[in-house]
Amino acid sequence: MAATVNEGVLPCPPASVFVIVPCYNEGPVIADVLAGLCAHFPNVVAVDDGSTDATWDRLRESPAIALRHVVNLGQGAALQTGLTYALRAGAKYLVTFDADGQHQVEDLARLLAPVVEGRADIALGSRFLGAAVDMPLSKRLVLRAAVAFTRVAGGIRLTDTHNGLRALSADAARALPITQNRMAHASEILHNIVERELRYVEVPVTIRYTEWSRAKGQSVFNAVNILFDLAVRRLLSP
Repeated sequence: MAATVNEGVLPCPPASVFVIVPCYNEGPVIADVLAGLCAHFPNVVAVDDGSTDATWDRLRESPAIALRHVVNLGQGAALQTGLTYALRAGAKYLVTFDADGQHQVEDLARLLAPVVEGRADIALGSRFLGAAVDMPLSKRLVLRAAVAFTRVAGGIRLTDTHNGLRALSADAARALPITQNRMAHASEILHNIVERELRYVEVPVTIRYTEWSRAKGQSVFNAVNILFDLAVRRLLSP
């Protein structure tokens, strides 16, 4: 019988999917996020990136596979730690999923489908093809600027950038090693998709901006810094 994730039908056995969740100071919400994922996927890898709150305790109490950075290295580093673990454990498909409660488990069946069916190497979630619930206007403006910049400078046409919800085949994950430890990893992934000529698709997803995620989320200033990092990388690349 096919496994279901709410209204979606998983296109592959749940055990073949490893869900990577980088965590930093998500103590108040991470238990609920992991419980929702672990109810459908037996291989959820939560990586605590040197949190100073109760995040690590919540991870150890959860059914998830709990990994830990003793010091904070950045979201890119936490993702790479989780991806490396999953590949070594025999993952066939990998999903990256944010820890702050913005992502929806019900989107994963639709996100995985083009990868499992062999139509793409990587599926990228798009809140602008789907829904962005309660998104602050400042965030919307910066993301629109990032989309325009990525199309011009990055050579990749997308409707959304810096969306942490992705599905990859194991081969794609091996072809996209993350070397940018912090938030610039999102731009690095897009750059490498183009450079390695990987097949990609965008999939509509829903992002829900809660009071917690808005208070804790990446500032507009940091988003501008990411754009600057991408521009410098583009100028310095051969």
